[in-house]
Amino acid sequence: MNWLDPQQNPVLSLAMDLMSRESVTPNDAGCQPLMAERLAAVGFNIEVLEFEDTLNLWARRGNGKPLFCFAGHTDVVPTGPVSQWHTPPFTPTIIGDNLFGRGAADMKGSLAAMVLATERFLALCPEPAFDIAFLITSDEEGPFVNGTVRVVDTLEQRNEKISWCLVGEPSSGQKLADVIKNGRRGSLTGHLTVQGIQGHVAYPHLADNPVHKAAPALAELAAEQWDQGNRFFPATSFQIANINAGTGASNIVPGELKVMFNFRYSTEVSAEQLQQRVYAMLDKYGLKYQLDWVLNGLPFLTDSGSLVESVVAAVEQVQGFTPRLETTGGTSDGRFIAPTGAQVVELGPCNATIHKVNECVSIHDLTVLADIYQALLQQLQQKLTA
Repeated sequence: MNWLDPQQNPVLSLAMDLMSRESVTPNDAGCQPLMAERLAAVGFNIEVLEFEDTLNLWARRGNGKPLFCFAGHTDVVPTGPVSQWHTPPFTPTIIGDNLFGRGAADMKGSLAAMVLATERFLALCPEPAFDIAFLITSDEEGPFVNGTVRVVDTLEQRNEKISWCLVGEPSSGQKLADVIKNGRRGSLTGHLTVQGIQGHVAYPHLADNPVHKAAPALAELAAEQWDQGNRFFPATSFQIANINAGTGASNIVPGELKVMFNFRYSTEVSAEQLQQRVYAMLDKYGLKYQLDWVLNGLPFLTDSGSLVESVVAAVEQVQGFTPRLETTGGTSDGRFIAPTGAQVVELGPCNATIHKVNECVSIHDLTVLADIYQALLQQLQQKLTA
């Protein structure tokens, strides 16, 4: 097989078909119906779950056995300046071993590999010892309010449980499958407003500068050691993302200070504990403030079990090396699936170009990724029938 030829490489062909659809979040642009058609042809029951502006696909084959789920998203981030792309972002283009276009690595390539791996596995094992599902959303790159979280709520309401879930996010670093994400840190954002009294800088005794008042508290927050981390997680980090005060004039003491900060936190501390410690520090400095919180996602960890064992074995079988287990990076939709009790891992292409101009993926890697996904399904089958 010439894996650079879409007519000979079905993974490449499907990836290009998906990438040619302008599915900028939350628009699906026909990607899910394309996948649904392929899955229905191999025995999947297709369920379309549309919430507000978001299209979601729940496809399941089987009814009652332990459930393995491929999870992913068809939406992509905006292209950025099209003039900076050396090929049209929604015209998938092959240059050497690379496939260029928006969504190549994040994550339409993974979606194609999932579909092909499933088709091939079922051709060899038409009655597996487990059910297989696809949970696909068009809301992962957007506000993530009508996508996977709503589908999971629907499944929970009818007591439909996922046993194992592989999220196809681009987890790999230097080479395909060198890293498997077996968890993610939690994300907690604070929107802090510190009140003062606006006045003339020449009469500071008649004003109350919130920047001066808050600076020691912010310095203490930035220097605080929130925990030590653990075997799988680095220590919790606190970062100020934005800070704003004043009118732009040099002769006015500002009346309020706005600060946005974020915690990326481990399983060693809870969101509630972080909030209480922040309140205590702010109160210690006698600040007048309002603080609003946004919990973007809870931390999750799959430290052991049949899914991690099967994924590691699949990578060893196909790639010939043992992958690293890591929890670094941002969040993913795995944070909505793990709290249901599912074992969750993330495995996908290299992430060097995701969200960038001229996003691309190695065609060889995409082809091998389908082999790894198929090997994973075969490893699970062996475990359940041993």
